[in-house]
Amino acid sequence: MATLEIPNSLNEQQIMMLRLLKNPLPKEDFEQMRRLAVKLLAQRADELTAAWEEKNNITEDHYERLSEGHFRSKG
Repeated sequence: MATLEIPNSLNEQQIMMLRLLKNPLPKEDFEQMRRLAVKLLAQRADELTAAWEEKNNITEDHYERLSEGHFRSKG
């Protein structure tokens, strides 16, 4: 398991999550919550990526051209 660096202070959302998880959950419930959190974060990352692509006029063709070129080539 990866070691995480814990910040010196927690924000309000982190405190609320800790309060929700004050009592241990059954393993299956905890795993389901973890999967849902990962799914939500992945969805948000997809939305941010799509917005960035739209803002910067990045298309499927752009990615295709990048995949066909050498990683050290310019342009």
